[in-house]
Amino acid sequence: MEGIDFASPHANYRSPLSSRYASRDMRYNFSDEKKFSTWRKLWVNLAKAEKELGLDITDEQIKEMEANIHNIDFDAAAAEEALTRHDVMAHIHVFAKQCPIAAPIIHLGATSCFVGDNTDLILIKDALNLLLPKIASVIQNLAKFAEKYRSLPTLGFTHLQPAQLTTVGKRATLWLYDFLMDENALRVLKENLRFRGTKGTTGTQASFMQLFNDGAKVRALDRRVAILSGFEKTYPVTGQTYTRKLDVQIVGALSSLGSSIHKTCTDLRLLANFKEIEEPFEKSQIGSSAMAYKRNPMRSERCCALARHLITLYGNAANTHSTQWLERTLDDSANRRITLSEAFLTADSALTVLANITQGLVVYPKVIERRINQELPFMSTENIIMAMVKKGGDRQECHEKIRVLSHEAGAQVKEHGKDNDFLDRVRADPYFRPIVAELQSLLDPSTYIGRAADQVTEFLEEEVEPILSIYKDALDNEKPVSLKI
Repeated sequence: MEGIDFASPHANYRSPLSSRYASRDMRYNFSDEKKFSTWRKLWVNLAKAEKELGLDITDEQIKEMEANIHNIDFDAAAAEEALTRHDVMAHIHVFAKQCPIAAPIIHLGATSCFVGDNTDLILIKDALNLLLPKIASVIQNLAKFAEKYRSLPTLGFTHLQPAQLTTVGKRATLWLYDFLMDENALRVLKENLRFRGTKGTTGTQASFMQLFNDGAKVRALDRRVAILSGFEKTYPVTGQTYTRKLDVQIVGALSSLGSSIHKTCTDLRLLANFKEIEEPFEKSQIGSSAMAYKRNPMRSERCCALARHLITLYGNAANTHSTQWLERTLDDSANRRITLSEAFLTADSALTVLANITQGLVVYPKVIERRINQELPFMSTENIIMAMVKKGGDRQECHEKIRVLSHEAGAQVKEHGKDNDFLDRVRADPYFRPIVAELQSLLDPSTYIGRAADQVTEFLEEEVEPILSIYKDALDNEKPVSLKI
């Protein structure tokens, strides 16, 4: 590999999540700057709480630590870690050199997981605060879309075969409901999120008992550090770490969000193939390097690609939790460094694209109407039978005539590639003369959609609006979502 400049940023691997897809705020949330400055904030909070509870710690020591929270010498920390093979001790050494007065009390009584796990919980909380408004944005976009097209009939599909009519808006509520479930799952997890606190090396708080020799003070320390760090409660019992079952729940909810994104965007890709609905397509956008006419649903495809990765991460979290021996093993560490950050960065990336898609969906009513007209004659058979019965016809006889004519028309479509001529055959058969004048009204698509339009209105008012009200301030200040690439 002679001649390669390995110092160049272009000669080193960079995750597409950080270089291409994820938002600035989510990238920062999982950055080294955020992680290690949070470690330092936790050491400050620990010192403050220990001072409040009677340990000999001075205001000068605390101020010195606070003044250096963001003054991180990353090169020095990397050099220390190369020597010690321990990331927490490396940063303690560097921080202590910058804070000579506070050095004796930094990390006092704590174990590595005091900063490691508590920081992860802070990052998870902050990541959820970033992610939930993005889900709300998608929900709002789909709600507006559903309301606008609540009454527009469209051909329904079961097994991807033509079925009874629905409406464009009603179909959108199916996507919406999935995202409501995702919002609820992640919001509940955020509301129930607790702090690991000051639990010691195996969760017994033994080191803090050595410092205070007072169980009440040790318990108060746990609560006080949590409050200083933005949490109301701590997990009542832990080993060395908070239970990795929490990671299973968090990544599981994010993976579930991935399945919603994939389902929605797969539907949009199918509808793009039908030419019924398209994602936004910019004037200068190129669909294919070879086929200039193409309008590929590349944004929906990107969402599906990201969502598939997100879905697979659940297995990492579940397997990591299941293999944590007794009070803890370190085989969780490398996996969690990848899984937790990638789960949030991937969800953030996919939601950014989906928000862009859903704010600019394009509907083609004439194409939708044409597809309905191709299939509606067959769907009208029951209505035709009922109309004939009302005119005095025999249901069984009418049913048999309809069966024969519909099969003949079906053969014209499937075997000869012709249009559906079922209604022409009905009009030409003297048996159906009593209802020929009614045929047009029997084919009004709006009479085949049941309560779809009302269902949309009821759903938006009763289920969607209360959720959007939670995020009103964020949504009111929201700007249209544009994509870098």
